[in-house]
Amino acid sequence: MVLFSHFRALTAQQRHAFNACFLGWSLDAFDYFLLIFCLSAIAADFHCKTSEVAEAIFLTLAFRPVGAFLFGRLADRFGRRPTLMLNIVCYSGLMVACAFAPSLHILLILRAFFGIAMGGEWGVGAALAFESLPKKGRGFFSGLLQEGYAVGYLIAAATYGALFRYLGWRGLFLVGAIPAVLVFYIGFKVQESPTWSQARLDDAGRIKAQRSSLLDNFRQYGSNFLFLIVLMAAFTAFSHGTQDLYPTFLEKDLGFRPSVVGMVGIVYNVGAISGGILFGSLSERWGRKRAIITAALLALPIIPFYALSHSVYVVAAGAFCMQFFVQGAWGVVPAYLSELSPGPVRATFPGLAYQLGNLITSKNGVLQARAAERMGGLGRVLSATVLASALLLALVTSFGRESRGADLDD
Repeated sequence: MVLFSHFRALTAQQRHAFNACFLGWSLDAFDYFLLIFCLSAIAADFHCKTSEVAEAIFLTLAFRPVGAFLFGRLADRFGRRPTLMLNIVCYSGLMVACAFAPSLHILLILRAFFGIAMGGEWGVGAALAFESLPKKGRGFFSGLLQEGYAVGYLIAAATYGALFRYLGWRGLFLVGAIPAVLVFYIGFKVQESPTWSQARLDDAGRIKAQRSSLLDNFRQYGSNFLFLIVLMAAFTAFSHGTQDLYPTFLEKDLGFRPSVVGMVGIVYNVGAISGGILFGSLSERWGRKRAIITAALLALPIIPFYALSHSVYVVAAGAFCMQFFVQGAWGVVPAYLSELSPGPVRATFPGLAYQLGNLITSKNGVLQARAAERMGGLGRVLSATVLASALLLALVTSFGRESRGADLDD
């Protein structure tokens, strides 16, 4: 297949670096989405409303900017590789702690800390990947890397469908400790980013200047940084607004069994992976902006099949197409943000913009759940969310600048 010829052309070290970042992001998303599938079960266990448990989604998203800043600064100073290893250990350990939460209050606190760990992974992983990979095929790698998120969602869906009846939500959270094994692979197989390593070879004065330039870089690129925050707010409204409560919609509104919910989750995540890779690759031809806008607008005609149907087959097909276009737009993000970020803060700048955008929309799941409780269902809520967020994303993207082909070694 022509698309994957880019991957076959990588050196062994480039391939290991990409694999580590892809798996880190996939397993991070796996841990996040296990909670999404278990909202109803957790609410029943703690004798509360689903909207109260959905506060865990808000806290995870709200604290991700803290992790993006802390882990990003560690990666810019001490290297991408050791920081990524620390990050994976943190979110895996916190997932285990969540399994033993004695109350909803404790669970919410632990999910806030989980948000810090989750917030650090994307920026650090993207920096390591794109500083290690060649410029050629960057759009393809962007789409493939971002869809690690959908792969994690798919694994969570399959795990929920197959094991929930046996393990319950606490047992599934213990399964969330598996990502810690990835640390050994990174330790033995992955080398540090060559761009970061080269910077360390400069004289001591240059290093000192780089370390003290965080505020200078944010001042110099302030308008660009603000644009990226607004852009990522539109992106996160588009993705989390269509994903986070969809399993709850399938289970509570449509009455699907957990095994069916898991199967539909697998179907629409296959669509997400396919869309991310395709539109990421198309962005090499079309440019980053055109690919994002096209994918966002193509999601609009899918709304009736995705959120207003009651047939399992129509819903599955609609969800497949919806996530094909949602993650099609997202497939451009890793390359686009990396290309717009200055080298000395490339592990901090894109990840922090991403997570601050997440912060702006972090109450989305809670608001959707409350609106559904008032309106008697999630179907119309999801429909309105897609309509508003897709149009907003297309509008905001149109104001950005094109970055295809930027040199990340500069």
